[in-house]
Amino acid sequence: MKRTLALAATLLAALTLPARLNAQQHTRYKLIDLGTLGGPHSYGSVNGDGFQLLNNSGVVVSAAELTTPDPNAAFGCGNPECLQVHAFRWKDGVMTDLGALPGNNDSAAGSINSRGWITGQSTSSVIDPIQGIPQSRAVLWKHGEIIDLGTPGGLAALGIYVNDSGQVVGLFDNSTPDPFSLFGIGVQIRTFVWEDGVTRDIGTLGGPDAIPGSSCSGQPRDEVVGYSFISSTPNASTGMPTLDPFLWKDGKMIDLGNLGGTISGSIGPCANHHGQVIGVSNLAGDLVSHAFLWDKDSGIKDLGTLGGDSSEAIWLNEAGDVVGSADLSGPSGNQAHDAVIWRSGKIHDLGTIPGDPCSRGRGLNSRGQVVGGEDVKERLCLRIATVLDFVCGGEVDSP
Repeated sequence: MKRTLALAATLLAALTLPARLNAQQHTRYKLIDLGTLGGPHSYGSVNGDGFQLLNNSGVVVSAAELTTPDPNAAFGCGNPECLQVHAFRWKDGVMTDLGALPGNNDSAAGSINSRGWITGQSTSSVIDPIQGIPQSRAVLWKHGEIIDLGTPGGLAALGIYVNDSGQVVGLFDNSTPDPFSLFGIGVQIRTFVWEDGVTRDIGTLGGPDAIPGSSCSGQPRDEVVGYSFISSTPNASTGMPTLDPFLWKDGKMIDLGNLGGTISGSIGPCANHHGQVIGVSNLAGDLVSHAFLWDKDSGIKDLGTLGGDSSEAIWLNEAGDVVGSADLSGPSGNQAHDAVIWRSGKIHDLGTIPGDPCSRGRGLNSRGQVVGGEDVKERLCLRIATVLDFVCGGEVDSP
């Protein structure tokens, strides 16, 4: 598992969609600098897009640099300043260092629930024998205490999100050799659910690997969405087994199908409490990928584009609105993309901010307000890496 703290921050810009698309609203926003833990920089989501870092109590979590040198600098610095990074909790102007596992270690928070429970990752004092770097452990910050969540087997693990029931969903390597390893480390990557001190592997769709999706505004209890190999047989077009989105519910994993291609990926999918699931899937030929919306009655539905090749779904709310981005028409490989919202089966272009040719919708609330932004490096990464670009996107988007 790569060292996930060595990643770049993203500058976000707000894009507001009125509750009624044709209405005019003038909403005033205040930009608040959350500060740092003493160092020059603080960061966005360690997990990439699609995760709740702010709850309704006004608590924000993520990671920031300290003033102390990175204790693991010998294994490669996690930021240009080579400073230590810790998870933080911010509330009413006060930033609190959440610390890390015992020893002089780094940490980062990736998700918070309505109860104020926070999950993420911390390095440990153990050197991972597979990667030769300090081992990453999935952790939970609860009532001021840091808890190592362990794994159902294997070594390294990451906490991805925590739902309002107190279940933590994460990923781990189980040390079983795997030539198709999704993160390129040669071992199987699997999804776990932790609850009340018990960590369990939720299995796969038949192949070696299964990775969890994102949380959006909060996942239902005993439900996990993600992507899984359906076999260990590689396809000629990609050299990898077919990777399909799944819904794990009440202990059973359901294959959600695909849009004709052999790879589903890019942005981790999420679900709402009405049984709808969003994600991204390649079309036949595995050259382009489209956003999809799935429900048990209609199955998987292609959400389309703005006339270009590709689109992506990043956030889903309880009303069934989907936000993300879609390519505009133009020469393949050189298409701009705009932030979009899909509502009642129709796609709506949210445009761009002055001076930026592209935009991307990243989050959506119950009022239909969208937050988003754009980053040139991210744009190039996501458009070049078509097959397994969720790995590429994670490297660029997250601190």
